[in-house]
Amino acid sequence: MKEYDIVIVGGGPAGLAAALTAASCAASVLLVDDGLQLGGQLIKQTHKFFGSSEQFAGIRGIEIADNFIDKIKKSPNIDILTQATATGYYEDGILTILEGLNGNSLVKVKPRCLIVATGAAENMLPFINNDLPGVYGAGAVQTLMNVYGVVPGEKVLMVGAGNIGLIVAYQLIQAKIKVEAIVEAMPCIGGYWVHASKIARLGVPIYTSCTLKEVRGKEQVEGATICNIDKKFCFISQSEKDLDVDTICLAVGLSPLSELLWQTGCEMNYIPELCGYVALRDENMRTSSEKIYIAGDVTGIEEASSAMIEGQIAGLNATASLGFYHKEYTKLNSKYKRQLSQLRNNIMSEAINRGIQKVIIQKGETHVYSH
Repeated sequence: MKEYDIVIVGGGPAGLAAALTAASCAASVLLVDDGLQLGGQLIKQTHKFFGSSEQFAGIRGIEIADNFIDKIKKSPNIDILTQATATGYYEDGILTILEGLNGNSLVKVKPRCLIVATGAAENMLPFINNDLPGVYGAGAVQTLMNVYGVVPGEKVLMVGAGNIGLIVAYQLIQAKIKVEAIVEAMPCIGGYWVHASKIARLGVPIYTSCTLKEVRGKEQVEGATICNIDKKFCFISQSEKDLDVDTICLAVGLSPLSELLWQTGCEMNYIPELCGYVALRDENMRTSSEKIYIAGDVTGIEEASSAMIEGQIAGLNATASLGFYHKEYTKLNSKYKRQLSQLRNNIMSEAINRGIQKVIIQKGETHVYSH
């Protein structure tokens, strides 16, 4: 068993940023990820980022991942474990990890501080024949196309008009795949208009207050029926429309992957605005458990830019709690928090800001867990 100052579970944007920040403070770091390679969602994001130059504006996600990974591999303070799944965190502070594609090697490590940056899982949707081959999550479609160069089908129905649904729809069109329609259960589009406008200019209809009712087919998807819904999300009779599609792509949101946090004993609460159960934490990303920090989508669903800044805050403060103070700690901590505040200073982040106010705890403050 090996001991580290910092162990980070999750090698996506938050975990990558946390690892580099912690290593810059001279702490020993282990970065654990269950993927074949580091990068998380970044390795499938071919679109350019918005924001300022500090948040990699104008740079594609795949390029951001390459930049992070190159620096991490050159750092003498960072060890890497890929194809490795953290399976348990115990009372004595030991983290168990199953390593290898078959999970046939058990690794035990003891971190002085643990940063959980496990990200999120895609939500699914109940409808008739939702288990047919040809029904995908949007993340799976991105992985097939942008990582492995495999197209999922020829005619796609996209379910969900948030940023993910709109971006993936555009990427499908770039790959010469026909997107028959996008349906959105809410009365308005959830993603940025810049993404929706590109789709609309290409002639793809976007139906709001509309959802997928059923999929047809015996061995695979052969068609779909969409239907209008009312304010209570009930089907409106005689509003059905049949579409000739062979692929269903579900972009109906994400939920934080918080299983490991439940094991650590952190105080958890269900926060709708943050899309699921999340750990209570302070402004330095420390949870109610003194040695546990969090960053990224496991704290609540946001953009990759926010995840990277949270990773920097967690990495900086986790190492500081162990006595590894960066020479510009105060300046950097204020800078990262200011950047995060600026990212959330827009109408699209109103729900996020409400949710964060429900989970922020002050030093010495205690909370009672509630369902």
